[in-house]
Amino acid sequence: MTRRVWLPFTDQHEALAVVGPLPDGIEADYFLADGSWPESIGEVELLVAPYMVAPEASLARIDEMVNLRAIQLLSAGYDNFLPCLRPGLQLCNAAGVHDASTAELAVALALASNRRLDHFARAMTSGTWKTEFTDSLADRRVLILGYGRIGKAIEQRLAGFEVASITRVARSARTGEVPVHPIEELPALLPTADVVFVITPLTPQTTGLIGAAELALLPDNALLVNVSRGKVVDTDALVEAVRAGRIRAALDVTDPEPLPSDHPLWQLPGVFISPHTGGQSTAFFPRMGRLLRSQLTKFAAGEPLDNVVA
Repeated sequence: MTRRVWLPFTDQHEALAVVGPLPDGIEADYFLADGSWPESIGEVELLVAPYMVAPEASLARIDEMVNLRAIQLLSAGYDNFLPCLRPGLQLCNAAGVHDASTAELAVALALASNRRLDHFARAMTSGTWKTEFTDSLADRRVLILGYGRIGKAIEQRLAGFEVASITRVARSARTGEVPVHPIEELPALLPTADVVFVITPLTPQTTGLIGAAELALLPDNALLVNVSRGKVVDTDALVEAVRAGRIRAALDVTDPEPLPSDHPLWQLPGVFISPHTGGQSTAFFPRMGRLLRSQLTKFAAGEPLDNVVA
């Protein structure tokens, strides 16, 4: 039996370069959510949603996709697709694809903020030579909030930086090679953290997880690194905490997003911002190719898909 899929490439040549030959039993059309739609809209069974494209664009004609069985995302986050689902429609995320790239950026943000690389970059524009005593990752107490695959990848990349300690927090406590604290213990743990990496999924339970009360628990000059979703952190509370000079923030995600050009976060000393680029590196493409090859092979064989999140 032949199964119809839509892949987020311009054509067969591009798909072949990334994914390789399609498994037997798979027929593909190519879809970029650019306003054009393949004629097989009533036949498609698996849709691979284009990366960093809003679900409203990818699924604008979902009511016509009467045979659609599953949506495969190329992002680890999936909260924005949940409202689009109908009963019986599976949603799979790209767990694993962004681990290396996002973990790299998380550590880079911490280094750039601690070592004040943004100050030095601004000084370059005027040719100003101005030294500054900065913070190191060495001897800092680190807390990883959201100890899943990316959280573990962040810890692996911290191994050579001589941090003083690493505290791991997840939805529930876990035992094993390393202890993982439950989220209920977060208020008691925040005062012990000099650097907090936020990489928890966005759910109703984690929306606003880091608010004024939590920020107040951090030690003076603590650094908050958010590479999860902007809504996990209360933006107004973060602005006030940074404006007061109490803490600093390095953000790959914001709320709202994109961040308006007149938003105070852009101008606050102590804030370093990258425009949601955690997954956008050369590490993305080979990992995306491996995931899609595996999922397409399973789909052709009628086997359960990996990474089912809804």
